[in-house]
Amino acid sequence: MGVLVKICGITSVEAADAAARAGADFVGLVFHKKSPRNLELDQACALAARLRGRTRLVALFAAASDDEMDMAVKAVEPDFVQLHGGELPGRVADVRARFGVPVIKAFAVADASDLAEVASHDAEMFLFDAKGERAGGNGAAFDWQLLRGRTFARPWLLAGGLSADNVARAIQVSGAPGVDVSSGVETAPGLKSAEMIVKFVSEARL
Repeated sequence: MGVLVKICGITSVEAADAAARAGADFVGLVFHKKSPRNLELDQACALAARLRGRTRLVALFAAASDDEMDMAVKAVEPDFVQLHGGELPGRVADVRARFGVPVIKAFAVADASDLAEVASHDAEMFLFDAKGERAGGNGAAFDWQLLRGRTFARPWLLAGGLSADNVARAIQVSGAPGVDVSSGVETAPGLKSAEMIVKFVSEARL
């Protein structure tokens, strides 16, 4: 299997189509009001309908309430729920049981100590992102060598500061089986470039 690619924070039809055409494995729809990529339910439903069957849909939440998650999950019917807000293992287990949807658990990483808690989370996939002011999409990287040679019980994605210019090296250094990008394919916060999406996917799979 080749490198898995996730394009997160899709907000437009053009970006959605570009991600699908490029062969992205996952497309992320953000439900976090502090994010410039936050979607209202009607926007998310339209994008989900356009993408369904062309890629796997991921609904991203950060410290969201059950009610917030329930409305979005029912409306979008995602293939995965991504938890990006420092949720504890019990919360991850509760979300899996409550919604019956596989979970991608994100971890904010600055040093090796931030990886100590990974094994206690029962998720279908892990995502390692750089620590920043927002829950993802900060455009900052961490030391990729922290992940080199490590094994985890689940597949995982590398995120944080990735772009077409550095993704091949990031994969080489970290050994990542998959990558996630948001701000690295944008011309402005929340504004994805179709050309940059296509280039990113291509470079990730060289």
